[in-house]
Amino acid sequence: MAGHGFDDLTDVYEAMIDWPKRLAGEEPFYRRVLGEAHAQSVLDVACGTGRHAAMFHGWGLRVEGADLSPNMIRRARGAFGEPPGLRWVVRGFAEPAGVSSGSPAAFDAAVCVGNSLPLAPDMAAARQAIHGMLSCVRPGGVVIVQVLNLWRLEDGPCLWQKCLRTGRAPRAAWSLGDVLVLKGVHRAGSRGFVDLVVMRPEGGPPLVCESLPLLGIEAADLAEAARRGGAGQVQLFGDYHDRPYRREESVDLLLVARK
Repeated sequence: MAGHGFDDLTDVYEAMIDWPKRLAGEEPFYRRVLGEAHAQSVLDVACGTGRHAAMFHGWGLRVEGADLSPNMIRRARGAFGEPPGLRWVVRGFAEPAGVSSGSPAAFDAAVCVGNSLPLAPDMAAARQAIHGMLSCVRPGGVVIVQVLNLWRLEDGPCLWQKCLRTGRAPRAAWSLGDVLVLKGVHRAGSRGFVDLVVMRPEGGPPLVCESLPLLGIEAADLAEAARRGGAGQVQLFGDYHDRPYRREESVDLLLVARK
C-alpha cells in the first residue's frame, strides 16, 4: 500500500510487512502470469518502497517503479539503487502511466498491488488508473491489480491486523525510534478505512492516530474498467493461489486483465 497518506511513515510501512514471507507467497503467481504474457518489462504503479519492483528486476526484467510519495521513492532508490533496467519515478494516479517512458505502449505488463488502487480519490480516478495501465502495455500484455476485499468484513468493527514494537525489529532504521504500531481495517457501509495508531511503549498521547479512507471497489468495477480500457480477457481471483473470488469470504480481489 502506498500513497500520500504514508509519506511520513515510510519506516512504519516497512515494519508492518514481513517482506520475505509475503514475496515468497506471491512469487509463483507473478511468475506464472508474467510468463504467460512473455513479459520482459514491467511498470509497478504505486510501488511503495519498491519490493515488488526489485523482485521483478531480479528476474532480469526491465522495471519502472512509480509512486506518489517522494519518501517511498527515496527509500526504494536507497535500498535497491538504479542499475540498468531499474528506474524510479515520483508519479501518482492522475498522471498517465508510462508517460515518462516515451512510448504509449512501453511495457509488457503493469501491476498495481498492495491495496494501492483504493487510495485513489474516487472511482473515476481508479478507473482512469486502470485505463492508463492498459494503455501503456502492448497488445498481448497484462495488467494485474490487487485490492483488499472489504466485503468480507462486518460493517463497523475494526479488524486489527498488526501489532508490533519497532525497537524489537532491527531490520530498519526507525525515524520514530522505539514505538508501538497498531494497524487495522474496517468497513463503514460502502467505504473502507485503514486505521493506524503509533505510540510510545511507556504510554502518553499517540504520535500518530489516523484513519485513511479506502474506496469500496467491487469485482464488477474492476472488470468493467478493464474491459472499457481495452482488455480482451479478464480474470478475477480471491488470492495468490488462483482460488476463485468469492465476495463473502475472499481476503483479496485480484484482477488479471490481458490486452
